[in-house]
Amino acid sequence: MLSFNLAPVFKARSIDNPYTFLVKAGIARHTAHRILSRGARVFRLDHVELICRVLICEPNDILVYTPAASHPLPDDHPLHNLRHTGTTPNVKETLSTIPFKQLQQLASQISGSV
Repeated sequence: MLSFNLAPVFKARSIDNPYTFLVKAGIARHTAHRILSRGARVFRLDHVELICRVLICEPNDILVYTPAASHPLPDDHPLHNLRHTGTTPNVKETLSTIPFKQLQQLASQISGSV
């Protein structure tokens, strides 16, 4: 089953109130609630596109596949690429703990690549 998994992207983007963020982005309140409670069973592609646009990500970043026992897939099936890995980078924490010189180098690399 496919479902939204926005928490890692919200965390990486330091978004503390995802519900308000989605509503301000143009998602209806009830839809935002269903998306965040992982209760959304039907996805509108315009919602997926809007969320990807405002979070600067791609659909593979916000969708997760959970295998169903009733519909087993071979181990090499492409849907397994969307399985939740459990690792979420904490960018704020990482940036606050690296040495200042490395932070300067990182900032230089980022501004140089844009």
